[in-house]
Amino acid sequence: MSVAASPLDGILPRVPLGSWISAAVDWATNSLGSLFDGIVSLVDALVEPLTGLLTSVPAVVMVVLLAALGTWLRSWKFGLGVLVGLGVIGGMPYWDETMSTLAQVLVASALSLVLAVPLGILIAENRRANAVARPLLDLMQTLPAFVYLIPAIFFFGIGTVPGVLATLVFSMPPGVRLTALGLRQVDPEIVEASEAFGASPAKVLLRTKLPLALPTIMTGVNQVIMLALSMVVISGMVGAEGLGKVINSALSQVDVGSGFEGGIAVVVLAIVLDRLTDSIGARFPAARAQRA
Repeated sequence: MSVAASPLDGILPRVPLGSWISAAVDWATNSLGSLFDGIVSLVDALVEPLTGLLTSVPAVVMVVLLAALGTWLRSWKFGLGVLVGLGVIGGMPYWDETMSTLAQVLVASALSLVLAVPLGILIAENRRANAVARPLLDLMQTLPAFVYLIPAIFFFGIGTVPGVLATLVFSMPPGVRLTALGLRQVDPEIVEASEAFGASPAKVLLRTKLPLALPTIMTGVNQVIMLALSMVVISGMVGAEGLGKVINSALSQVDVGSGFEGGIAVVVLAIVLDRLTDSIGARFPAARAQRA
């Protein structure tokens, strides 16, 4: 089968971008093997104990605890919804897979935020860093989700670890952007007042800017968790455990029932995590002051 020639063939030189990227991946695989092994060990040390903890707790106890948390953070109506939604998952044969997915989402989101919040602060406080980071963040947000799995497989093989690391990178940009946005939206007059009282730049950042930016930062946390959940499901394609594996298995076997059950479990988990993180952000003093 012949490939149609580009109209620019013979006019512009061939750009071997794919060859350059392959060479960079090969170099990193050969030269940074010990670093990648350490990353694998770290992620395993975080995911496996958390998965074991969540799956060891009886489903009834976990459902009641999360429903009580939802009632405390939001309302009794939401708590009842959590009770019903998670009760439906508990009645399906995929409770352990749901808890495995929850563990992966929590670990990937935590690691993503550990990187995203400091980067967001740097971008907000440094114009040069902002100029460098913006195109990188644009690239990270526009790349198809499946593309993240390719280097993850090369560097870390098949399993849960590459899925978690691909999820980390995929979910990080909203955390960086919303952290920077929250800091930029702080009223300059409040910052000037803090500086007038003799506060150092570090104290202005920690005691004035960050507390006032917390509602926006928590919106970023919410978005990071939602993207992490969507990517963890896709990571089932590279052997990651959890609901992603269930859905991909159902897809390959054209099993409509199992696929629908796995999809419902993902939807319920997404709603619960979204509402809980949103409620946590609404409880900060800055958020209450803005509402008032």
